[in-house]
Amino acid sequence: MNLALWIAAGLLAAVALAGGISKTFVPREKLAAAHGGGWTGDVGDGFVLTLGILELLAAAGLVLPAVTGVAPVLVPVTATAWILLMIGAMITHGRRGERAFVALNLVYLALALVVAAGRFGSGAF
Repeated sequence: MNLALWIAAGLLAAVALAGGISKTFVPREKLAAAHGGGWTGDVGDGFVLTLGILELLAAAGLVLPAVTGVAPVLVPVTATAWILLMIGAMITHGRRGERAFVALNLVYLALALVVAAGRFGSGAF
């Protein structure tokens, strides 16, 4: 089970890192033109940048605390925060009629739920 939790956390960290890098360093206008990025045209630069930074922090929080042994409880806390972020993403994409992205966000939410439940429940890091 521990290996499955590491794999799930690693996958989520990779997704968070990719999303965080793009939202932090790619101009909002370019993101808005990309498939699935249309929502960025409806919000300000600061909002997109904030989400990008939060995703970069999530990438670190899903892996580094367990790797270093420093405050490993931050892994399930980060996974729980990711669940909330995915709920917001599902609402945003749902309002735009982007069902494929809603489904993808649901997969990420499910992975985060596994990580949160597994790490809160077992305490195995």
